[in-house]
Amino acid sequence: MRSGLRLGMAWLLVLSGCTAAGSEGEAIRRGDEAFARGDLGEALAEYRLSLAQGGEDLATFLRVAHAYAQSGRVDEARQYYSLAVEADSATADLAASDLLRVARTAITRQDGIAAAAAVEAAMELKPGVSLTGISLPLARHFARNGRYGQALPFFQKAVRETDSDPDVVFEMALAHEELGDCRRALVFFEQIRNEVSPAQRSEVDWNIGNCSANLAEEARSEEDLAEALRLYRVTIDLGEPRNRLAEAWFEMGEILVARGECSEAAAAFDQVGRQDLRGGFMVDRAQQRVDEIRFRRGGEGPC
Repeated sequence: MRSGLRLGMAWLLVLSGCTAAGSEGEAIRRGDEAFARGDLGEALAEYRLSLAQGGEDLATFLRVAHAYAQSGRVDEARQYYSLAVEADSATADLAASDLLRVARTAITRQDGIAAAAAVEAAMELKPGVSLTGISLPLARHFARNGRYGQALPFFQKAVRETDSDPDVVFEMALAHEELGDCRRALVFFEQIRNEVSPAQRSEVDWNIGNCSANLAEEARSEEDLAEALRLYRVTIDLGEPRNRLAEAWFEMGEILVARGECSEAAAAFDQVGRQDLRGGFMVDRAQQRVDEIRFRRGGEGPC
């Protein structure tokens, strides 16, 4: 708060030559004195009194907006900064800077909601404003709360700011996966696979294998058997996720049957029981398919 008040004193020096005359001028003077004492509530009351008395000028809008920002009241600060920017577009830089200061303060308190509101207001007033040092905490805030669509633009900024740090790229890839965009997620997972620690690589492999299996299902539904086969092989080669390996082998067997690669299909179906040690319908079905291939009756399909 002290650093904020020192900044506020600097603002008062900037605005000191812009104080209105008359009764509204007296309210501004009392407000400035209250602000200097750190009494933001009293300062706001006097500044708003000045507005009510007709002091609707740029300097008063800026004072009210800054006092609200110092109080952490982002919505009100944005309202009065918007009025200031309408009066003089050159104040947009000042407004955005003040709101980003609010965002940084909120981030140190781990108040993601306030930080997000302040950044949104700053970006509205000054499109393209630099978010260096803010993007990653905001992205993580949105991701933690399941708001992956809102997290992604901030992850993208953070990736640029951190020179594609593998940890940040990994988090962005997870956000894509959570949104069901496995195709894009895979690009990023594969980009960092050889850059992360051995402990984290197993997690990356899990996500690559899982996304590959999901995309293989899509490819098969679109009758792109070659692509489906390639993707199932990725899952199998990585050995992750383990609970999807039996499924991957079974589906691969079915694709190979459709391609007329009968011995390869039988070998794939044989693997199902080795991966699903609990047994069950899929294991029984895989064994049935092996029997159909090895003891096939004439005319019953390519295998």
